[in-house]
Amino acid sequence: MKIDFNKSSDGLVPAIIQDAKTKNVLMLGYMNQEAYDKTNEIGLVTFYSRSKSRLWTKGEESGNVLSLVDIKIDCDNDTLLVSVHPKGPTCHTGTDTCWHEQNVQSYGFLSTLEDVITSRVENAEGQKSYVASLFAKGINKVAQKVGEEAVEVVIEAKDNNDDLFLEESADLLFHYLILLQAKGFRLEHVINILESRHNN
Repeated sequence: MKIDFNKSSDGLVPAIIQDAKTKNVLMLGYMNQEAYDKTNEIGLVTFYSRSKSRLWTKGEESGNVLSLVDIKIDCDNDTLLVSVHPKGPTCHTGTDTCWHEQNVQSYGFLSTLEDVITSRVENAEGQKSYVASLFAKGINKVAQKVGEEAVEVVIEAKDNNDDLFLEESADLLFHYLILLQAKGFRLEHVINILESRHNN
């Protein structure tokens, strides 16, 4: 990896810190050649602190270190993307990220859909909601609905109508997310099992 530390007069390049698991951006720091070398040597992200004018290993006082996973360089060779496993909050204010966001796993729209399901269940009173009404019928009814949708997916898979197959697949996934919450789980619990199987 050829990093162009000479592009700026101070010999520093931006280092974007990203959680290796959640893919959330945690913070932005700066590295010079010495900081980069030390990061690789000790396996903990080390910056050049412009305010302290010295090398600074993240968490050297708080204990909230950033364990190095990988470093990538951009197309201009002057910006680093540093993948880490954070220990504790990253920001000095005590938040997970320097943008005051929670560092939680997101699965795109599926996470949004999970939040909608949660909201419909928690605010069931005073609103008409299919999710809330199904949830109120109990685990047996929710599980039965997942079974029905699974059968529909199998039936459509054997036909040649791709649109109907995808529609039924969406129905199955939607009701499975409801079933997960009815059992007290979320998608992340299933993903964790899949990841552990993949790593074994």
